[in-house]
Amino acid sequence: MPANSALRRGFAVIAALPLLTLAACGYGSEAKDDDTAKVAAGAQKIDGLDSVKIGYFGNLTHGTALVAVNKGYFQKALGATEAKYQVFNAGPSEIEALNSGSIDIGWIGPSPAINGYTKSKGTNLRIIGGSASGGVKLVVNPKKIKSIKDVKGKKIATPQLGNTQDVAFLNWIADQGWKVDAESGKGDVSVVRTDNKVTPDAYKSGSIDGAWVPEPTASKLVAEGAKVLLDESDLWPDKKFVITNIIVSQKFLKEHPKAVEAVLKASVDTNKWINANSDAAKAAANAQLEVDSGKALKPEVIDPAWKSIQFTNDPLASTLNSEAEHAVKAGLLEDPLLKGIYDLTPLNNVLKGEGESPVDDAGLGVQ
Repeated sequence: MPANSALRRGFAVIAALPLLTLAACGYGSEAKDDDTAKVAAGAQKIDGLDSVKIGYFGNLTHGTALVAVNKGYFQKALGATEAKYQVFNAGPSEIEALNSGSIDIGWIGPSPAINGYTKSKGTNLRIIGGSASGGVKLVVNPKKIKSIKDVKGKKIATPQLGNTQDVAFLNWIADQGWKVDAESGKGDVSVVRTDNKVTPDAYKSGSIDGAWVPEPTASKLVAEGAKVLLDESDLWPDKKFVITNIIVSQKFLKEHPKAVEAVLKASVDTNKWINANSDAAKAAANAQLEVDSGKALKPEVIDPAWKSIQFTNDPLASTLNSEAEHAVKAGLLEDPLLKGIYDLTPLNNVLKGEGESPVDDAGLGVQ
C-alpha cells in the first residue's frame, strides 16, 4: 500500500479512537484545582492574558507537567494569569485541542507532534522544548517468551496504531528481519493495538503475550508477573531518545511570547527540582495522578517506572528526526518535511537566564 494511503487510513483511526472515549468531556478532562498553586500577592498578568491553557497526559513520562501542576510551578511563573489544565489520553485529541484553541501549550509525544505538524503542512504548532527521555519497555510473559527470538509468532500490544511506541516496535521488528503489515498488525508478530488503560487486563487474561509500552504501564505489567525483555533506551545513542516534547500553537507563540517563556521557565525550574529531589518529585507526580484520575500508583509500580525516565530540557531533536524516519520505513508516514518544527529561541532565552547551556534543534528550527 502507498505510504500516503497508509497515512490517511492509519492516522484517521488514531484520531477517531480517543475522541470516542473523551466525547463526554470535550477534548480531555480538566485537572482539579491545586491548593499549592496560589497567586502571589501583587502578581501581574502576563501578556494581558486571563489564562494560559496547558495540556498533558496522565503518564509518568509527562512527569514534568504533573509535578509542575502539583507544586504550583506553572501558576507561580504565570503570576496573575491563571494556569488552566486539561488531561488527555492520546496525542491526536491533544493536537485537535491545540488546533481549536482549547489548549495553548501541551506536553506530548514525538509521533503526534510530527503527525500534527506534517498534516497541517507546518502551520499549526512548534516544538519549543523537551521534557523527558526513556521510560519505554518491551515487557513479556516469561513463560512464553524467554529471549528476543521468542517474540516471533507472539501477540504484543502497543498503545495505538502509529503512536510513538507503535512506530518504535514496528521499526524494531523490521530490524529483526521479520515482516508485519503496519496497518493490520498481522505478520511474523501480531501487533495488537490496545489502550494503555486495559493492557494490564489484556495481559492477565492471556489475550496478549507482552507489550511495548511507556511507563507506568510497563511496570504495571511487571507487577502482574511480566518481565522486562528490552528497555528502548538501550537502542539509542547515549541511551537517550525523546519521549515527551513541549508544543505550542504558532498563533499563541507569536501573540504571547512572554507567556510562552513563563511556562518554559516553570518547566526548567521543575526539571531542576525533579533531578535534585527524585523521591519528593515522584511523590508529587503520584499525588497529581491521584487528583487527575482518582487513583495513585502503588510503590511496586511507580518506583521502577520513575527510575527509567530522565527529565531533560533538551528536546533531543536528532532522535525526533530518527523517529520520523522509522514511521516512513514502516509505511505509516510520507517522508515528512520537518524543517521549522522547532523554535527553541524562547527556551534558550530561559536557559541563558539560568546560566545553562543552550539546546540544539538539529537543523530543524525555524528560519
